[in-house]
Amino acid sequence: MHDVEPDLLRAFVAVAEAGSFTAAAGIIGRSQSAVSQKLLRLEDALGLRVFERSSRSLVLTRDGERILVAAKRLLGHYNSFLQEVREAPKPALFRLGISENLVRTQLPSLLSRFRQQYPDVQIELSTSSTQGLLTEYESGLLDVVIAKARNGGATARGRVIWREPLVWLAAVDHRPDPRRPARLVMMRPPCAYREIMTDVLRDVQRDWVAACTASSLGGVQAAVLGGLGVTVLGKSFVQEGMRILSPSTHWPSLPTVEVSVISGNPAMQPMTEPLITMLTEALLESSAKEP
Repeated sequence: MHDVEPDLLRAFVAVAEAGSFTAAAGIIGRSQSAVSQKLLRLEDALGLRVFERSSRSLVLTRDGERILVAAKRLLGHYNSFLQEVREAPKPALFRLGISENLVRTQLPSLLSRFRQQYPDVQIELSTSSTQGLLTEYESGLLDVVIAKARNGGATARGRVIWREPLVWLAAVDHRPDPRRPARLVMMRPPCAYREIMTDVLRDVQRDWVAACTASSLGGVQAAVLGGLGVTVLGKSFVQEGMRILSPSTHWPSLPTVEVSVISGNPAMQPMTEPLITMLTEALLESSAKEP
């Protein structure tokens, strides 16, 4: 195994996140052929294939998924090193917005690790709906937003760092009756999950009723576990006592959602990149623990 240059890892991360060589070329300011050559050099240096390529798709291999997490971690440390060497001043305040339905038990650990790396930075944390966070960002009240939305939705302009399938969830002993209107557990509007549920049911012309309307994700999960009805959440939110309903004519297939990072302030990049690495690791760990 040969030494791996940071530029090769940057090209690999750009391709993995953008989904194509053409899009990655625009991100890192290189030609498409140059990006392709960097990926070949990376695979040669590692002695591993990081992508399965075809004429229509570009998919990470298992080794590629593992290397992506490690590459982001290493680049985060490398960027921090350059920042310290250049003695660039660090912002004293970091205004961070995170979707309340994004991370669960990982959030305290995420903030703890961030604090260890940047002990002198004051954090202002906002947790709200994606739309609420975007409104705050547009008003100049947040520096960075990490939010979840359906593909191509409100966070389309952001940098996608994770994708997750949505699933229909019910209590393990809940037996929905397909002859009656679907009993839904949902949050108050505006809520992307609520819109997705009602949209897909309308498309298959199935009636529904709001069996429970909650003000928080925790309330939705409690209502589902209590057998009040069915809801739609990311697959990582499956808990003990819940089951996934298989797609059918009564429970239509659902889209995936994306976790995106929105930040337009270059001064925040030295702190944003390590945070993204930490969050990606937390989401990967959560996905690995799914029942």
